[in-house]
Amino acid sequence: MTYLRNIFFTVLLALGFSSITTTASACSLTVANMNWASANLMAEVDKFILENGFGCEVELVEGATMPTFTSMAEKGEPDVAPEFWANAALVPLQAAEAEGTIVSLNKAPITGLGEGWWIPPATLEAHPELTSAEAILARPDLFPHPEDSSKGAFVGCPAGWGCQLINAQQYKGWDMEAKGWLLVDPGSAAGLDGSMAKAVERGENWFGYYWSPTSMIGKYNMVSVDMGEWGGDDNWHNCVVKPEQECGDPKPTSWIKSEVYTIASSNFVEQAGQDGIFYLRSRTWPGPVMNSMLVYMADNQAEGSDAAIEFLLQHEDVWKDWVGADMRIKIKNAL
Repeated sequence: MTYLRNIFFTVLLALGFSSITTTASACSLTVANMNWASANLMAEVDKFILENGFGCEVELVEGATMPTFTSMAEKGEPDVAPEFWANAALVPLQAAEAEGTIVSLNKAPITGLGEGWWIPPATLEAHPELTSAEAILARPDLFPHPEDSSKGAFVGCPAGWGCQLINAQQYKGWDMEAKGWLLVDPGSAAGLDGSMAKAVERGENWFGYYWSPTSMIGKYNMVSVDMGEWGGDDNWHNCVVKPEQECGDPKPTSWIKSEVYTIASSNFVEQAGQDGIFYLRSRTWPGPVMNSMLVYMADNQAEGSDAAIEFLLQHEDVWKDWVGADMRIKIKNAL
C-alpha cells in the first residue's frame, strides 16, 4: 500500500495535480496552530482563506515543532504545518518525503527570518561603520556594561535556552573576552525583551541575540548584524551547539541558516487540489509585514484570529496573488 500511495503521490506532483477532481465541498483539513505568535497568525489566515476561498472545512489543532512533525509523519495529520522550523528535523523530514507522507510545499513562507545578533537602528545611524560583527566587537566602549563600564555588554540568551549554549560558544569563538566584552545572561525572556526595550527607548546602544519574526524586532526595527562567513557544518554541529566541556575550541561563524518550511500531508494534496497547492507555494509573508502584524498582536493583545482579519483587510496587496481572482472575491466578501 505504501508503494502504491507513493506512486500516486509522485504522479500528482509530476502532473501538477491536474487529475484531481475532488470538489471544495469534499475538502476537510486540519491545520497546526503552533504555540507562538507568527505561526498562530499564519494558521488563522490559512484557515480563513481555505474556508472562505476554497470552501474547505478547516479545524485548527494545537501543535509544536517536533510533536506536530511526528504526528504528520506517523499519522498523516494535521494536514498543514504553516511554519515548521525544520533545522531540528531535516533528516527525518527527508525520510518522510521519500515515504510520501509529507511534502514541503514552501521552503520560504516568511522572508528575512532567522536568529543572530542585532543592534538598534539609531546605533547604526550614529556609527555607520558598525556594519559587521568584527566592527562592533572592536568597539566595546559603545556598549558599556551596566556594572563595569570599562567592558562591553553582549546580551545572550537566558540559561536553559538552546541559544544560551550557542552564544556562550560564540562568545568564546569570537574571543570576545579578550576584546573587552562580558556576556550578559538576561535571566528570562522578559529580561531579554526588557533589556532591548529599555536601551532602545532611552536612545542607548544595545548589542545582543534575538530572532525574527518577532514583535520586538518589528517594534524597534532592529538591524541584523552581519556575522561574516559560515564556519562549517562540523564547527557548528559538533562544537558551537555543544557545552564547553564537550568542545572547548569553537571557531567564529555566522548563525546557521534557519530552514523554515510550510509542510503538508498527502491528504492535503489529494483534497485541496492544484489551487490549494498553488496557494501554499505562493504564500510568502514579507518579513516587515509579518513583524508589523506581530507588533499589532502585542500592542492590542490580539489573538491570531483577530490579527488574521486585520491582515486580510490591510494587506490585500500581499495576499491577492496567493489565490485566483474568483477566490479573492470570495475572501473579500467574507471579511
